[in-house]
Amino acid sequence: MSFEIIFVFALLGLALFLFATDYVSFDVAALILLVSLLASGILTPKEGFAGVSNPATITIAAMFVISEGLRRTGLLNKAGNFFCEKMKDNFWLWLFVMLLFVSFTSSFMNNTAVIMIFIPVIIDISARIGVSASKLLMPLAFAGIMGGIHTLIGTSTNLLVSSIVQDRGGQGFAMFDFMPMALIFLCAGFLYMYFVGVDLIPPRRKDDELTADFKMQGYLTDLKVKDESNLVGKYLDEGGLTEELDLDVLRIFKPDSDSSAQRTETKVESGDILRIRGSASEIDKLLRREDLALIPSKKWIDVDLKHGRDALVEAAVAPESTLEGRELSDIDFYERFGAVPLAIRHHGELKQEELGNIHLAGGDTLLLSMSKERIHEINNDPSFVISSEVDVMRPRTDKTHIAVGILAAVVGLAALNILPIMVSAPAGVIMMILTGCLTTEEAYTAVNWKVIMLLVGVLPLGTAMDKTGAAGLIADSMIGMLYDFGPVAVLSGFYLFTMMITAIISTNASVALLAPIAFEVANQIGVNTEPMVLAVSYAACLTFITPFGHHANTLVYGSGQYEFTDFTKIGLPLNIIFWILATIFIPIIWPL
Repeated sequence: MSFEIIFVFALLGLALFLFATDYVSFDVAALILLVSLLASGILTPKEGFAGVSNPATITIAAMFVISEGLRRTGLLNKAGNFFCEKMKDNFWLWLFVMLLFVSFTSSFMNNTAVIMIFIPVIIDISARIGVSASKLLMPLAFAGIMGGIHTLIGTSTNLLVSSIVQDRGGQGFAMFDFMPMALIFLCAGFLYMYFVGVDLIPPRRKDDELTADFKMQGYLTDLKVKDESNLVGKYLDEGGLTEELDLDVLRIFKPDSDSSAQRTETKVESGDILRIRGSASEIDKLLRREDLALIPSKKWIDVDLKHGRDALVEAAVAPESTLEGRELSDIDFYERFGAVPLAIRHHGELKQEELGNIHLAGGDTLLLSMSKERIHEINNDPSFVISSEVDVMRPRTDKTHIAVGILAAVVGLAALNILPIMVSAPAGVIMMILTGCLTTEEAYTAVNWKVIMLLVGVLPLGTAMDKTGAAGLIADSMIGMLYDFGPVAVLSGFYLFTMMITAIISTNASVALLAPIAFEVANQIGVNTEPMVLAVSYAACLTFITPFGHHANTLVYGSGQYEFTDFTKIGLPLNIIFWILATIFIPIIWPL
């Protein structure tokens, strides 16, 4: 075994370790792999940076922008409001129709955008009909995942696997090549969720007010400013007041008004009320000043934090956002959004103290006290998904028909083979900007650059595996284990192995690592390459076992207040059903 093969195997092991842990973010891990391959001389600079110009990379970036352009027209918000009204009359019928709509829409645009619009709709509906939102949010995520696999552009994974096949001399996949098997998965998935899955989902999220939901009763306090206080006549210096204390001043209430004033925009006067977030022990430390008087505690409800311009907002951290891995204390929420974090649900655990020390992760949900006028700012930030407010975005409704037409043109030109998707998609981006559906700044913000950097860094690893012969050695091992059982067993083994790997690393990373091996195995045993790589693609996309295997699951993880094992309990049987269906039907639809 040559040094190059040993080095690539070592990098492969490092890749699995880095992608499965939080040691570094996955985009940084991908760049580590790229630099290692270039520094070792295994790849030339041209080979190493081929991922930048790869058709999948370009098309995925473009589809992020097109999806955002469609989202900003408010089309999905209108659909959400429509289903909200209809489900009052016939809940189960219109829930089914809504989930079908989510699946259909996810076939042509980024399912993250679809799901983030429907999360507050589901929460609102569940409150009206008295059903726990947990019962509905997981089916919402699963519907989005199952919808994404129907078309070439429905998920970045399909684009990636098509590009991998083309790079190795194959034909690649057309717009609707994925649909026959995807429809089988969709039908089976809906039957499972309706007759089994929903009943198995525990009602984690209660129909409570946010203050009760985040258990804020012992963490909100009003203090009255005494006449002799040195705060009187000055603008509030929160740092000086709460220095070295785990406390935050939310607002200042004037004695002659029931409305609050922003803490940095008004001078403190005698008799003012300071509303503070923090534990009783930290408040006791603050009261050593003796110029503040404790107001008797009361039972806190949401309306107490919604005076005048005040708002109480539940926001989830979007998966793969720039906030992942950062400490809460490093993000100046007040300066950035006019918001103060009150509590956070982190990895399923509720925390109200020492918030600044928490490293944010995708799916974390924060309870924020903020100004109503600035809700649209946090809603427009791709790092957050608003769970508690509906219609906070200011949509460009006059551009809806234009955005839909652009998306239809992108799909139609590619489906009819008039233009390749890597040409029609960037053309669609240009039209979105020129027609005013998106600004240039919004277009840049819409691209998930962490995903793009992942592709730039991981695609060369597949090239290195081919070039050094490492992919051939792995293929020989797979053939040795399964070939005696026939090519269908090999395909089934790939599906199962990919399904297990994707439970711990991202979908795109697993496809970038395993699709080249599947292609090599198919060539060595003399069978059609398409069904082998499709098995990898389907298995990577259809992952329900953990809340972090697919970003759709991560989006609803915090909002549904699920425990990690809830996804395993509901998702594992569904994954097994899909594995069996894939083993039976993929060889029938695409003969080996």
